[in-house]
Amino acid sequence: PHGYHYDVSAHDPAEIRLKWTKVTEPMAFVDVFVALGKARRAFGSYRGRTALQEDGFGDASLIIRNVTLQDYGRYECEVTNELEDDTGMGNLETPALLSAPPGVIFPYHPRLGRYTLNFHEAQQACLEQDGILASHDQLHQAWLEGMDWCNAGWLEDGSVQYPISCGRKDTPVGVRNYGYRHKESEHYDAFCFTSNLNGKVYFLKTYR
Repeated sequence: PHGYHYDVSAHDPAEIRLKWTKVTEPMAFVDVFVALGKARRAFGSYRGRTALQEDGFGDASLIIRNVTLQDYGRYECEVTNELEDDTGMGNLETPALLSAPPGVIFPYHPRLGRYTLNFHEAQQACLEQDGILASHDQLHQAWLEGMDWCNAGWLEDGSVQYPISCGRKDTPVGVRNYGYRHKESEHYDAFCFTSNLNGKVYFLKTYR
């Protein structure tokens, strides 16, 4: 749920503008939904699937129907009028909203070898596995559940990371982060997320 407060005596509700966008990169956004008074407009793949909840004054919550894996991620709501504005953030945890399988993170590299994918190729590779590039939060959760993988891979925000559960001589336990890398010229593996999975996944641990 997402809400805002305004003084009814000072502002006409018809002057309040709500704009929802999806954060695709640290400084990149995709328009999702805009409302001004009673006017409504959805954009792109969100047309016909989005609406405001409108559960009383100040409710800016956005409803997305027929949620897909591509809808997963971070969304921003901006509330403005002629004199002031406010911004809030929210996360859409796609599978949970639909009571679908919780999903799984898995590392991926082509059969010809590791570190051969730029960012866009990694995105396509995950799509071909019925998935999307994972988020940092998803990779961190997989690490908490035991994922241990030395090969660095792309995430959906353009960063490159990898999880280490079993400490090594020069690599302490944790999710290691290379930061944001060049999406065209640099090549890594990928960490994909999918909810289209029958059965369970187990992360095997190596004991020395």
